[in-house]
Amino acid sequence: MPELPDRAYGGPEEETDAERRRRRARFLRELAEARALRDRVQPRRAKVARLRHAMRMRTFRW
Repeated sequence: MPELPDRAYGGPEEETDAERRRRRARFLRELAEARALRDRVQPRRAKVARLRHAMRMRTFRW
């Protein structure tokens, strides 16, 4: 479902809240899918990234 060019680049037409949420949900789904694919393709790099993130979270001060 291609978006209209004027809407895709912040055209004059305002998008509704539901459209924005739908677009955001699709983006987040695709992002999670891309991360899962990267993790399958490069498991060592994914493991290092997970460990690095865990270390950052442990040292983060709330």
